Amino acid sequence: MVNELLVNLVNSVLGGGKRTARGNQAYTCPFCHHHKPKLEINFTENKEKTNPWQCWVCGKKGKTIKSLFKQINASSDIISQLKPLIGSKTFIDEVLITNLVELPKEFKHFDNTIISKHALNYLKKRNITEGDILKYNIGYCEYGLYSKMIIIPSYDNKGNLNYFTARSFEKDPYIKYRNPEVSRDIIPFELFINWDLPIILCEGPFDAITIKRNAIPLFGKNLQPALMKKIVTSKVQKVYVALDNDAIKKALEFCEMLFNEGKEVYLVELQGKDPSEMGFKNFTKLIQTVSPLNQYKLMEKKLLTI
Repeated sequence: MVNELLVNLVNSVLGGGKRTARGNQAYTCPFCHHHKPKLEINFTENKEKTNPWQCWVCGKKGKTIKSLFKQINASSDIISQLKPLIGSKTFIDEVLITNLVELPKEFKHFDNTIISKHALNYLKKRNITEGDILKYNIGYCEYGLYSKMIIIPSYDNKGNLNYFTARSFEKDPYIKYRNPEVSRDIIPFELFINWDLPIILCEGPFDAITIKRNAIPLFGKNLQPALMKKIVTSKVQKVYVALDNDAIKKALEFCEMLFNEGKEVYLVELQGKDPSEMGFKNFTKLIQTVSPLNQYKLMEKKLLTI
């Protein structure tokens, strides 16, 4: 997890940085002053609970941000502000995760421009309707970090943004997906979930939108703790697990966890197509043929994956 309070403090010293990958951020190096941001800092703690940094031009490097601040003669006030921010247990998760999720500043709704029509055509091919676009507040970006990407927001039960996904609508994109560097330990699409009715767990947002009814995308292949806790403590009795074929072991793992928590669990085997490819009608027909798992069926299916 990226400590955003620490990022803000470093930004106040080095100037605005550029997000790269794996929790890293690149800055103009204060030692060699290269014209490109080549000083990279890891804001996700490593195994030693430190934030290593290095300039890829002049070679200056260190194991901690404190060592960087000392070498550039940061003020004692700045160093004192640094102390409580170091260490994963010294900052509040809610501040770092929920309060700092915001849509890209380049986010816009669809209009009559050529790029907008191109994006809408992509959504049409994914069976996304105008009603879906309005319901989920789907938009896109023309420029910036999420250039030529569809933006699909996720909102909590109070209507607050808690995550978003970005997917390129170009034919041969350099980067197909790009997601914000915040925790995924949320309840995706919670605003649209009725916890008194059966729920369907699927992989991606397009799958959930296609399924339409009480579908929760995992934004990947992991069942996050917050979602698991919500399912277990809710009134939901029936849970359908509909992951892609390449995630059958994960799907069975989730089925077993939920089964052990007393839920009635259904494994939806997708037969080579994800829900967004199948479409609403075909997926609905499939799900109606699925019977609940018992301990024997669960064991049998697990043995088939060995």
